[in-house]
Amino acid sequence: MFYDVKIDVSPVYELLSGFMIYTTQKWVNNLDIGPEWIADIESRLDETQRSAFEAAARRPFSDYDLLYALAIEHHPDQGIERYLETLASADEELLLHKLSAYVPAVTGRDIARLRQYAAPIRIWHEVYFQPIEAQYVDLLEEDAAEKRALVRKMDPDALVEYASGGLVLEPELPIDHVVLIPSIHFRPINTYCFYERRLLIQYPLDLPELDEDEPPISLLRFTRALAKPERLRLLRYVANRPKSLPEMMEELQETEEHLMHHLMKLRVAGLLRVHLVDRDTEKFSIRPDGTSELNMFLESYIRL
Repeated sequence: MFYDVKIDVSPVYELLSGFMIYTTQKWVNNLDIGPEWIADIESRLDETQRSAFEAAARRPFSDYDLLYALAIEHHPDQGIERYLETLASADEELLLHKLSAYVPAVTGRDIARLRQYAAPIRIWHEVYFQPIEAQYVDLLEEDAAEKRALVRKMDPDALVEYASGGLVLEPELPIDHVVLIPSIHFRPINTYCFYERRLLIQYPLDLPELDEDEPPISLLRFTRALAKPERLRLLRYVANRPKSLPEMMEELQETEEHLMHHLMKLRVAGLLRVHLVDRDTEKFSIRPDGTSELNMFLESYIRL
């Protein structure tokens, strides 16, 4: 399979990521920011602001696909304010033209609903994101520059797997373009969104470690992932060939909830490869580089 890879970076992506995590409160227990982050945000909001976010949370989750698609079309030099102006007041036909290239079924009704996000996202920017924007953008741009330097040195499959820490795009995927975006709010998980012949992947970017005497978060993810015997057995089970979740449930006689909990711990530690077979199917296999990274992080911290 051939596809081109673009490394993209913009404060708009990070703005949307934090907003989506807060309003939907999905994935929070698997993210580094954790439930405490939600509680901290809640403490900063007045009743009007809280109501605006609650209204956004009731809208379809698929709206975020369109918000991110508009961010892909948005030139990063134009900044957050211009993005919000486009979202709120750009001509409907223009927005339909931009977004239909990503989601062909988009309608005028979708555009009308999408415009309702402009006000709460603006509140989110003012209350939460603006004070940390400059710091985060510097980190994101630094990482994006590193990945862009690799575009000409690595083949697309290798670059996607390296950046994401284990995502494998199988040949049957109907894509021509991959957009790779570094993300701080979503660390340590990858998120991805399928569009028409495109795939958007947000890969996690860790914040700098402040205390050299403390174990780095990457090492802690490894040790936490390997602390349960059943996770070691899962690694052994997927060592020979990739397995889908339904296969695992049938062969191991385990529930989806039980397996997904352990798979998530192994994924965020970088010990699993996640094979994207089609839009709705993932398979899991062991990631050999993960064990090498475990040794590297352990030796670096202990200073062997």
